[in-house]
Amino acid sequence: MAMAGRLPGQLLLRRENLGKASFLELFFDLAFIFALTRLSRALLDDPSLNGGFQALLMLAALWWVWFVTAWSADWFDPRAPLVVALLLWVMFGGLLMAAAVPTVFDGHAMVFAVAYVAIHLGRAAILIPGLRGHPLQLRSLRVAIWFAISGVLWVVGAAVAPAREVLWALALVMEYVLAWLRWPFPWLGRSTWPELRVNGTHLSERYQQIFIIALGELILIAGITYSGSGLDRDSTVAFALAFVTAVALARLYLVPAGGRLGGRIEAEGPPGSRLTLLAGYLHLVMIAGVLGTSVAMEMTIDDPGEDNTGQLAVGVIGPSLFLTARILLAAMVDGSRPWARLVGVPAIIVGGLATVGLPQLVASAVVAGVLLLIVLFDAMPRLWRFIRQARESHPADQRLAG
Repeated sequence: MAMAGRLPGQLLLRRENLGKASFLELFFDLAFIFALTRLSRALLDDPSLNGGFQALLMLAALWWVWFVTAWSADWFDPRAPLVVALLLWVMFGGLLMAAAVPTVFDGHAMVFAVAYVAIHLGRAAILIPGLRGHPLQLRSLRVAIWFAISGVLWVVGAAVAPAREVLWALALVMEYVLAWLRWPFPWLGRSTWPELRVNGTHLSERYQQIFIIALGELILIAGITYSGSGLDRDSTVAFALAFVTAVALARLYLVPAGGRLGGRIEAEGPPGSRLTLLAGYLHLVMIAGVLGTSVAMEMTIDDPGEDNTGQLAVGVIGPSLFLTARILLAAMVDGSRPWARLVGVPAIIVGGLATVGLPQLVASAVVAGVLLLIVLFDAMPRLWRFIRQARESHPADQRLAG
């Protein structure tokens, strides 16, 4: 890998065990679990279009904290004191943001915004001195300058409620676009792709871990809701559907290209940083889809017989977002376009529309059924290939059977 070596401040680029996440990185992910539970609560309280947009803004901000930190941590030895301080700083800031989520638009916007800005500027304050004399110091400086500029939008948005959503959305769009443009700044230029290169195996594993955490939030919230539901028959069926849905989403994420992302990033070389970034954007969409599905499942378990437009909306939009992003990721990784998934997105939408006016339990059953069918049709080519290979490897058995 490029730029290996020991840096000032004992920061070591490229760990010995490149494919494994450190204990501290996994510990850092705990903040994201808390954030997802708070986001699902906020969306549950207001499943309207405006509530969904607000939840998406907060999720995009929290995801950007996780993604930029995961990208930064990929370069350094997690045992180095500065990196330990960095991850703990970001984790604490993330917990503050998550704690403010349910009331961000009711009085605690400044806590959320200041914590977000402090995370990014604090990361720069830790890394820039530690990178003294190394070319990567300039990369961190560019990123810090742009986060300071976007930070103004975050703080002003927190102070001016009528313009909050607009200013925060503008800040997020700016940050996501600047990352794709490699953080250009006058007189400082822009980062090169080799400067942004990551270890594909490690970051791919981090994506899988954070997606599993999102699914874990779905199961956790479903279990908590079911535990308080009285454990009646309809709630039990709804809980079973939530479990089946989580299993289907996990299967659809991991197969066929879930484990190939790292290899593709490595094969691309420095340009693989583009793929890493696109994968980060698509994982945001997939996690948003899982979050919406989680809220729909919670509504169903809580009151299976109710006709709820909000439940139907998030219950259809959530899986559709996940499938769409997953299809795009598979197309980028290995060029595949699984027909079952392509048909599955409109099938979920049509199936959802067909359940308008019916109990929530019916809507959840339709979505779970479509997901299971996609998994089944997805697996059929592999199943037939396995059967054909088994027959070819046992010709004597075939003659006896004849």
